[in-house]
Amino acid sequence: MVSLGASRYPSRFDPARLDEVDPAIRGNIERRLDVLGPGYLLIYNDPVAFVRGRGAHLFDADGRDYLDAYNNVPVVGHCHPHVVEAVSRQLAELNTNTRYAQAGLVDYAERLVARFPDELSRVTFACSGSEANDLALRVARHHTGGEGIIVNRWAYHGITREVASISPSLGEGSPLGANVREIDPPDPGLVPAGLTLAEHMLDEVRRAIADLRRHGFDMAALVLDLSYMSDGIFPEPTDYLQPMIDEVHAAGGVFIADEVQAGFARLGEDMWGFRRQGVVPDIVTMGKPMGNGIPLSAAVFRPEVARDFGERVRYFNTFGGSSVPIAAGAAVLDVFEAERVPERSERVGRILRDGLRELLADAPHVAEVRGAGLLAGVEIVADRETREPDRARTTRVIDALRERRILISAAGSEVSALKIRPPLAFDEADAARFLEGIEQVARLHLGLE
Repeated sequence: MVSLGASRYPSRFDPARLDEVDPAIRGNIERRLDVLGPGYLLIYNDPVAFVRGRGAHLFDADGRDYLDAYNNVPVVGHCHPHVVEAVSRQLAELNTNTRYAQAGLVDYAERLVARFPDELSRVTFACSGSEANDLALRVARHHTGGEGIIVNRWAYHGITREVASISPSLGEGSPLGANVREIDPPDPGLVPAGLTLAEHMLDEVRRAIADLRRHGFDMAALVLDLSYMSDGIFPEPTDYLQPMIDEVHAAGGVFIADEVQAGFARLGEDMWGFRRQGVVPDIVTMGKPMGNGIPLSAAVFRPEVARDFGERVRYFNTFGGSSVPIAAGAAVLDVFEAERVPERSERVGRILRDGLRELLADAPHVAEVRGAGLLAGVEIVADRETREPDRARTTRVIDALRERRILISAAGSEVSALKIRPPLAFDEADAARFLEGIEQVARLHLGLE
């Protein structure tokens, strides 16, 4: 097992190699090393600096075009003109908090909530997915009276102290809470012989609940990112989740769907990951893509789950729901409607994944291509028969794509699955460019003949 934490970026810059960096950006990197605090890193062995972006493309100071197949924050594309105009206009008029009766806040809240099942009808805004998840945990504990939390074995849910305690992927240096139990993701490769995936997942939840009770913790919440991004990308099975939720409810807990990565049509025409599963959560959290780069997040609740918390606990977020982020969020929804973004995610994502499967079908170092919508994971292995993960080869592939000005990263328990997660502005031409680039790289590093 590899160490986690920062090492979950398999291709990252080693400061000892500073002399090898492009002289044009070497000075800036030296200044970074002198002034920035702990935790900062540069991805890619060969760092790159960008000066502008548009759609699914980033450009360096020399005007070179990089295909962005990694960044999920600019969901409708880098510097989308409609979002830029809406934010600029609002910033020139007013930017204040939610304690005044501006119509824009309510207009956006109504538009957002209308995209959820009727059971989910109350929304609270914050600035980041970490804050939204932090609030969701507080509400879950208040509503249930329990403390026990169940998460996936390599999950990531945020960076506040509370949310870091339920984020195993942060590594051994960031300890889990004593009230946290881990379960397998829905990876068919982890299912014991004789069991179906659904049976295994239900057994995992039952085991976790029993162990929590043994240690004095009543259930508070099951928290899942339904893209299973950090676990290695497993959005495709859709017939296992409801029995898990029923078991959690029977134990007194609630189900929190963390849609920070799965939501906003990342997984295709279904706006939310939980819709693909045919379930209705008790709480839904979202973040990154909401404002297309402007900090905005939210938690949406069943009213009965959040009511007592709202009546008894003072919660206020100075910037969450303020005028400029709300204008950005509304503009994102405008673009979703005008450009039919969910349909494009489904269409282009299918082209991308079908192309990858066809192209890599005979590559001896590729075990599987999986995903949904504009999200794809390619499992890189030392040998297809043994399926032993090959992290070093994964790093070589990422670096070789970066040399061809195509940007991706990696995910999974061994950080050996290529993570292909572009802005949803990605179009057919972008998919074709990506497939051309990865074919070249596969011939060099994945044994493709």
